[in-house]
Amino acid sequence: MTPSHPFLAQAIAPSHTALFIFLAFVALTLVITYFSARKSSGSSAYFAAGRSITGWQNGLAVAGDYMSAASFLGISGMIAFFGYDGFMYSVGWLVAYLTVLLIVAEPLRNAGKYTMADLLAYRLKQRPVRAMASLSTLTVSIFYMIAQMVGAGALVKLLLPGISFNVSVIGVGILMIVYVVFGGMLATTWVQIIKAVLLMGGSLLLSILVMHHFHFSFVEFFDAISHVTYHVKGVEVTKNFFEPGLKFGAAVTNGWGPLDLISLGLALVFGTAGLPHVLVRFYTVPDAKTARVSVVWAMLIIGLFYIMTTFLGFGAATILTPDRIVMDGKPSDNMAAPLLAHALGGEIFFAFISAVAFATILAVVAGLTISASTSFAHDFYTNVLHHGKEREPGEEVRVARITAFVVGALAIFLAIQLQTINVAFLVGLAFAVAASANLPVIVLSIFWRRFNTTGAVAGLAVGLLSSIGLILISPSLMGIDAVDVPAAKRHLIQLAPLFPLTNPGILSIPLGFLGAILGTLFSREPRAEALFAELQVRTNTGLGAEKATAH
Repeated sequence: MTPSHPFLAQAIAPSHTALFIFLAFVALTLVITYFSARKSSGSSAYFAAGRSITGWQNGLAVAGDYMSAASFLGISGMIAFFGYDGFMYSVGWLVAYLTVLLIVAEPLRNAGKYTMADLLAYRLKQRPVRAMASLSTLTVSIFYMIAQMVGAGALVKLLLPGISFNVSVIGVGILMIVYVVFGGMLATTWVQIIKAVLLMGGSLLLSILVMHHFHFSFVEFFDAISHVTYHVKGVEVTKNFFEPGLKFGAAVTNGWGPLDLISLGLALVFGTAGLPHVLVRFYTVPDAKTARVSVVWAMLIIGLFYIMTTFLGFGAATILTPDRIVMDGKPSDNMAAPLLAHALGGEIFFAFISAVAFATILAVVAGLTISASTSFAHDFYTNVLHHGKEREPGEEVRVARITAFVVGALAIFLAIQLQTINVAFLVGLAFAVAASANLPVIVLSIFWRRFNTTGAVAGLAVGLLSSIGLILISPSLMGIDAVDVPAAKRHLIQLAPLFPLTNPGILSIPLGFLGAILGTLFSREPRAEALFAELQVRTNTGLGAEKATAH
């Protein structure tokens, strides 16, 4: 039942069915946006969906916000090409919400209002903390968004060859802006819920089809995984995809692979608890208990999803084989799940999985846009520039909508400019920045009485600069042969990497904590220490959680 190359080529032919399903999803989400826009008057409604989202709804939305195209397409493809190592890559994503559940969700909901900075500013000086937190939020959101937009353009171009990359990016960007500007958090939430349901349904059906291929026998399935036969440069090889080392083994990474995997895992596990578009979701629920319930729902859904990616990845490895997962004659790990869907379910199922991948990108970029615009409007514009006061009713929401336009236009422009450069490292960088800058100050603000404004600003600055700086001198940008880079500039990136790991988390996360601790020890802030007990009561009991956080 292994498909031939001509069969695979048909899978990426222009598909009217795929286009129809794409348009049906877009139409459904625009209808939701229309009705949401009628309810999105006022700051609480626009930024936090009126705090009316239930636990299971928010759990689905959190999962929809978190399970990006990098998860659905990328991890399935990594498992299809690298077996056990690809599965290990997904472990960090799988367990990351334990940090959110145990440390962040309840205190953030109780002490904050709309953004991460609300928690920090509860007992610290408003303006410097909010300014740095807003900068960090915008940095993470832009990096993550560019990667998603480039992925959207490439995906739609592959699945619907009649549509160009630029048109794909512009289309996704316009939809993203419409969801956020008109529908606010409520529309974004329902787009994410629908996406999560579609993604789970598609993944479950595809997993069942994989097991049907092996007569629902795990013995037969595991035997096939341990004997994957494919061609490498014309030579037939058979490998056990249960054995580690195909991607992160010391032999294929000059000895740095295992440490690189640990570094990436740290960034994923700790970075999730600092991702702005994940954190804002906990303000959409009525109380801390519902926030905890929503995290449990999210963990259950995300856990099931990442279990299913192993069926998708190993199914593609055994049924298609890695050498036949190609696009335009080149290996394409992102095509593993769509091609597997075509091989097992035909054109209609291929179109459905393609539409699910498209919906996945739309939901994630909408979440990123609302978090970026909320942070700028609430933290920087209102609280930094205007000392926490709106000059006229509705000004904060209006600024957020303008910001969404600007952020969306910037993301479209950068995605088009960077389309020929490998930007996959931007996703890892977003997690690294969140883990190195955001998480240390959140944790220390909640648990350390002595922690003060200087420590928060230092922690955010050191975490932000160290993670970005280490990426700039890592193999992600140095030592690569970027054929699309002009020859006059190519020598700049072909220098030997100064930092050997592709993800800086193992070094930048401790540096972020160190910066926050040293900044705190070099200064005293009696007011921050005096408010610590009040913050503890607030974060643990929720007393006064609906009141403004400014002091």
